[in-house]
Amino acid sequence: MSQKFPADLSEFTVPGHSRGLIDALSYRYLLQLLIRKGTLTRYHGSVLGWVWSYVKPAAQFLVFYLVFGFFLGLNKGIDNFPIYLFSGMIAINLFGEAFGNATRSIVDNTALVQKIFLPRELFPISAVIVAFVHFLPQVLILVVVCLIAGWVPTLVGVASIIMGMLIVVTLAIGLGLFFGAINVAFRDAQNLVELILLFATWTSPVLYAWTMVADKVSPWVFNIYLANPLTSAVELFHAGFWFSTTSGSLPQPPHLAAFSLIGLLISLIILAIGQLVFKRLEGHFAQNL
Repeated sequence: MSQKFPADLSEFTVPGHSRGLIDALSYRYLLQLLIRKGTLTRYHGSVLGWVWSYVKPAAQFLVFYLVFGFFLGLNKGIDNFPIYLFSGMIAINLFGEAFGNATRSIVDNTALVQKIFLPRELFPISAVIVAFVHFLPQVLILVVVCLIAGWVPTLVGVASIIMGMLIVVTLAIGLGLFFGAINVAFRDAQNLVELILLFATWTSPVLYAWTMVADKVSPWVFNIYLANPLTSAVELFHAGFWFSTTSGSLPQPPHLAAFSLIGLLISLIILAIGQLVFKRLEGHFAQNL
């Protein structure tokens, strides 16, 4: 009678089983491929190519500056209003592109989702990273303008910028997982995302000063406004890029550090909810696509 030896299955995983966001690190090679695909195909067939990463935000800034800064006079009382406007605008642009790309990521990769198994979270995560890559040229433009205006980077300022990026990226991944999963079965999710992005632009202090909100609402409503992760992120960008170039005529919001931590905590909670919903629905992705 032949002797039987137990097989070592420690290096194998159950097919179709995913550990969620943790697998994004375990499948780094696939993540790199998806990021490269997203960056290379973005402007495929375009004459200007990556120049559009500079032209589009520049055109958006020009329109906002002329309409809201020059014609409506919202720049009154805000030193270096162009820097104030652009530093807040790129934070919202990062959120908008990352959130929108993540929502469409599963549907845009239908062929891969239906044919092979890989952690589905790779798609929204790679979409957010691709958005971050396209966000960097805007940061470069802003840094150059800030240096011309006398900006001197400080440890606190750089930490504020990094904190703002962390809040935006965390929030975008969480919402992207949530709406990306729902979008597979109900394509109305994309339209809802567009509405959220519209509100995000106008409910954050990008085109106006936070003091305008404080003067119009009660203190508890204003505290809710400051606890909004995007409000915290925009003000952190202002603190890092814009504030040191001014005379301090417009102060920073009260308790910005505390509200930033609250904003990060809210973003982490949304990330956890998004991952939970994504895990519950991903088993039906292939058949719904």
